[in-house]
Amino acid sequence: MEYFLAVVEESSFTRAADGLHVTQPALSHQVKALERSVGGALLERMPRGVRLTPMGRAFLPHAQLAVRSARQAERAARAAAGVAGGELHIATMHALAVGLLPDVAARWRSLHPGVSLVLREYGSTEALEEQLERGVADLAVGPEPVGWAGPLLRIDREELVVVVPFGDPLAGRTAVTLTELAHRDWIRCAMEPLVDGVLVLDRACGALGFTPRTVLRTEHTSTAVRMAAAGVGVVMAPAHMVRGAVGEDCVLLSLDPPWHRPLAVFSRVPLTGAAAAFAELIGDRTAPGPGPGRPPH
Repeated sequence: MEYFLAVVEESSFTRAADGLHVTQPALSHQVKALERSVGGALLERMPRGVRLTPMGRAFLPHAQLAVRSARQAERAARAAAGVAGGELHIATMHALAVGLLPDVAARWRSLHPGVSLVLREYGSTEALEEQLERGVADLAVGPEPVGWAGPLLRIDREELVVVVPFGDPLAGRTAVTLTELAHRDWIRCAMEPLVDGVLVLDRACGALGFTPRTVLRTEHTSTAVRMAAAGVGVVMAPAHMVRGAVGEDCVLLSLDPPWHRPLAVFSRVPLTGAAAAFAELIGDRTAPGPGPGRPPH
């Protein structure tokens, strides 16, 4: 399956063989053996490259999952022996990668220098959970998933705040209501949280009888915060990410009432070895806060 995936990725037996450091006849033999085992051709050999057959397209996602799971199984087996070496693959949200994890990663490197971290960042909780289910990482750090069947450790709360520049009329405040922002220009980010399939800001403002006036859309939360600090408009973002993205270049206003959502470390399988050590470290670095304030449902 690994050879098959390499050919698909490279669209060439020759390039795949070079990348795998095997001979092209050996690679072709293994792919043909795989095709015999599944009962049909997976690849169509073209004059210039290869392409997937209908069987190949159906087979591809399962092969990807199988290869990822095999690699994850190997990492898990090594991790069970301790945290002396190897890699730990972590899936997380972009905002958490910017705001929460740098200090945790630095602490990890001082405690476990033999274990390198591989960070995979996603823009939505749906993508994060889906990719973890597909085996791309050993554990995830993100908003607490609903109905997660595997191991889960709540570690912190994420506060959503409003960001304005120093010269803004609201800059001397510590908190603001959404109603007070009804006539303001908004910066929106593709990574904005969803609640029941609706963007959280649209849902909350709609309940108050207005639609936020969007003047700029961005892909990344850190870009949106930079734009807010420059005075383009106001933006809603996780407080820890704002501090990590722009430091003291803007003013953070809590929402009244405050908005929070719980964060967690979660995995498909029981955490052992390096994964368990990382979960313990991030749990020590953060602590769940009291109080129910959450985005509106």
